[in-house]
Amino acid sequence: MASTGGVKKRLLVVGNGMAGARTVEEILARGGRDMFDVTMIGDEPYGNYNRIMLSHVLAGEATADDDDLILNPMSWYRDNGVTLYAGDRAVTLDRFAKTITCESERVVGYDVLIVATGSNTFFPNMDGLRESDGRLGRGVFGFRTIADTNGMLQMAQSRDGVTAVVIGGGLLGLEAAYGLRTQGLTVNVVHSPGHLMNQQLDERGGQVLRAKIEALGVGVHTAMRTTAVLRDDAGNVTGVAFNDGTSLPADMVVVTAGIRPNAELARAGGLVVERGIVVDDQMRCEDEGSVYAVGECAQHRGELYGLVAPVWEQAVVLAEHLTGSNPAAAYQGSSSTTKLKVAGLDVAAMGVKSPEFDTDEFIQFYDSRTGVYKNVVVRDGKLVGATLMGEIGKAALLTQVFDGKVELPEDRLSLLFDLAGAADGASAADLPDDTQVCNCNGVTKGDLVACVHGGAQTLTEVCAKTRAGKGCGSCKGLVADIVAGAAGGELKADPAANWYVPCIPMTKAELIEAIRERDIRAVSQVFAELATHGREEATAKMPLASLLRVVWGPDWVDERGALFINDRVHANIQRDGTFSVVPQMKGGVTTPDQLRRIADVADKYAVPLVKVTGGQRIDLLGIRKEDLPKVWGDLDMPSGYAYGKSMRTVKTCVGSDFCRFGLGDSTNLGIALEERFQGLETPAKLKLAVAGCPRNCSEALCKDLGVVAVGDGRWEIYVGGAAGAHIRKGDLLATVESGEEVIALAGRFVQHYREDAKWLERTYDWVPRVGLERLQALLVRDEEGIVAGLDERMAASVAGYRDPWKERTAPKSPAQFAPSLPLLPLPQVPVR
Repeated sequence: MASTGGVKKRLLVVGNGMAGARTVEEILARGGRDMFDVTMIGDEPYGNYNRIMLSHVLAGEATADDDDLILNPMSWYRDNGVTLYAGDRAVTLDRFAKTITCESERVVGYDVLIVATGSNTFFPNMDGLRESDGRLGRGVFGFRTIADTNGMLQMAQSRDGVTAVVIGGGLLGLEAAYGLRTQGLTVNVVHSPGHLMNQQLDERGGQVLRAKIEALGVGVHTAMRTTAVLRDDAGNVTGVAFNDGTSLPADMVVVTAGIRPNAELARAGGLVVERGIVVDDQMRCEDEGSVYAVGECAQHRGELYGLVAPVWEQAVVLAEHLTGSNPAAAYQGSSSTTKLKVAGLDVAAMGVKSPEFDTDEFIQFYDSRTGVYKNVVVRDGKLVGATLMGEIGKAALLTQVFDGKVELPEDRLSLLFDLAGAADGASAADLPDDTQVCNCNGVTKGDLVACVHGGAQTLTEVCAKTRAGKGCGSCKGLVADIVAGAAGGELKADPAANWYVPCIPMTKAELIEAIRERDIRAVSQVFAELATHGREEATAKMPLASLLRVVWGPDWVDERGALFINDRVHANIQRDGTFSVVPQMKGGVTTPDQLRRIADVADKYAVPLVKVTGGQRIDLLGIRKEDLPKVWGDLDMPSGYAYGKSMRTVKTCVGSDFCRFGLGDSTNLGIALEERFQGLETPAKLKLAVAGCPRNCSEALCKDLGVVAVGDGRWEIYVGGAAGAHIRKGDLLATVESGEEVIALAGRFVQHYREDAKWLERTYDWVPRVGLERLQALLVRDEEGIVAGLDERMAASVAGYRDPWKERTAPKSPAQFAPSLPLLPLPQVPVR
């Protein structure tokens, strides 16, 4: 349907979302700029953005102006000759006059019209949800737009103690719950079906997912129907009510109970609308041939598609048809395969989710502890369904088998697990070029390979040009493998890999130097002076706050929002929204007086669990947020920093004073080390131990820094050990002659780690990365003359130590320690 005679046709696209903008991109890529004068109408006041990334914005992992969120900035429209009417809404379609009238009363004519109006959040009919004029009531949000996301963030950050109820336990609801929980809110998910994500998972899979969601501290309530949003006399949300007579308290309600195609413009304009706008295989509406629909608003062969991969396929077909680049272009529908990430958990699903006939073969594996769930359904020798959750390494192979590109193996277990002698057939090199690698942005293996062969020199450049990995992120590993294979080992190192945070083109050392030179003491000031375009990035806030505390100690400027909730309230948040309080016991040594105070506090505040920790301290679990300042005051003990990215504890054995095998006074040396380094900000948590002999009863050999007495006053110092999820014996850094030398060398090691390691990089990764010989050259032999500076900066940090439990017994604001509310019976009052 390309234009003829050199006269451009007027192409009008109603909808500036992912479907409409992608269709225009595909049209322009096929020479459409010479064929059409393109106009777009979008009801949001900015360019096209990736809605999949909104969950990352809500979780604080991206910002509203992040490059990964904005797909087409305003400059893109100007550069491509596209007229965009942003912030205006199309309200009337006149097919006979071939015009669209907007809310602003602007009238736009067309020769070819594409309706790409997407879908809207479905809001169930319940009391208290809307105002009398039909608008959503205060405190009620959908989760569909930047405005929805910003509204939730503003309310979440307006005060401490905000509680939220998310209505709907599908993908979107769980993403909303995860994001709000990351912001420190008390969150409950309410889902009327019997298990979570019932559209993608069977009941067993839903149970495994529920265990993982609850482990994040999110309450889950299934088989419960919400009947009303409860409000106080001022109109503020106070909770939600259920059909069984119970209720949940809430300050905020997020509705994610599904979506509905936005087809009102088309219906009012006389187009055929069933569940969506009915289209044929060229995405043409039942019209005289000049009106098309694409995306979530379009119904093709009776099907609606709510995932992005089918939208990309539709966009290509429509672009090929309109430009005439492929006269035979036809959309045949999309296979029901998807790969996504929900609340940090990878999920891949295709076809049916469970057996439907007695003759179906069904293989199922689940582990609720790790959140892994897998199943396959085979019917008449064909794979008709598969689900992977938590571990999706077999997703590429399953997709190929499901699409008929790879033969179904006789050993069905090889579809789910790597078996000895079984050929996987799903390596990056074996995948065909038309394999869709990034579902979120419709990027195939062929696109990635072509980008590399077209001159892209780094993985970051490939991702930026193709947008691969810019959505949920579940494909990043496969993308990296394909890019590496396409480059044949010639891909250049990415300079951004050494930046401390993505938005500031500096290594950690360069950033520290700039902070000192400019006397920068606030996170917002770092962004303003050093970040690219002065733009803030949410994921950079906590690492920058940590770095400022390393450089300036207590003299940094503490800004709201720069710290995680643990650091804001100086306690470790638990899965139920309560907190863990761990007072300091230097070297694991305590007194009867301390024990009496701990017991009295446990009784006074009805502490549910008192537990001895692996670090030789006592943990009080289940403290309510509003009680934290009073608990600190009654304990009258220093903070043990069990909540921070900091020096945590020094574990000791009895040592030479009592133990018949002791070769050194490990207890007093451990206390001295803990007094010296208590509370120090570090890139990740730091654990120390001192053993009085090589028997290693305090497990010093597997700590971040461990000290072992070897006799005659000598001590061995080990670094980079681990005994958690990673097991690693520490490397012997040096043998010294006295406890004073232990403290000095430990200080140099810790300070160098503070200044050099990446954010969240544990010593068991940092030590091998830097290299033991390099550390010995720098810290033991002082071959580069840095020891004096390390000693000086460590001394300054030690001198600036302040116990937060002493300084913050009064809240910074009345809301800082606001209470979280429990599940309550439904109040017997009229619902307004």
